[in-house]
Amino acid sequence: MGQAEHCTGDAKAVGDAFDELASLPCPDIELRHAEQRLTGYVADPADAAAFAGNALLHTDWNNHNVLITHDRAHLVDWGWATRGAAWLDPAHWVIWLIAAGHTPSAAEESVAMLPTWTLAPPRAVDAFAHASANLWEGIAGVTPDDWTMNLLDAARLWQQHRSNRH
Repeated sequence: MGQAEHCTGDAKAVGDAFDELASLPCPDIELRHAEQRLTGYVADPADAAAFAGNALLHTDWNNHNVLITHDRAHLVDWGWATRGAAWLDPAHWVIWLIAAGHTPSAAEESVAMLPTWTLAPPRAVDAFAHASANLWEGIAGVTPDDWTMNLLDAARLWQQHRSNRH
C-alpha cells in the first residue's frame, strides 16, 4: 500500500489508535521529554514549555510504524517514545499527512476531531510547526535523500501555513 493510501484509507483505525494511546497512563520509566527534545528547534526557548506533559507519545508516526490489521492500527518501533503534551502525536501525524499529499488544512482537519488535538493551544501548535521544520532541516543535512526531503518540504509547508494564519 502506498503512503498516501495508508494515511487516508485507514483514518478511523489511526484515530482510534490516537484515542487509545491517549487513554493509557504514561509508564513510570525513563523517557525523553518533548520539551527537552524540541527546545533547540523553537524560535524562543520558552515556547518549548508548551510541549511538556505526562502523556505517552510515540512521535514517529511514519507509514512503516503504523500497521493496519483487521481495521485496527498498531504502533510499532517505539524508539522515539517520549513523555509530553498529548496533542503532539496528532501534530506529528499532520506532517506525515502533508508528506502523503494532503494540504496543510486538510491534514489539520484529519486530526481536528481528536480530543487531544482540541486541547492544543494554537500558539503551541505554531511553535511545534516551526520546531518541526527546523528539526527536519537538521535531519536533511546538506544532501538529503528523497524521503527526507519530502518530510522537510511537508514540515516547511505546514510551518508556512501556520504562519499565514496570523
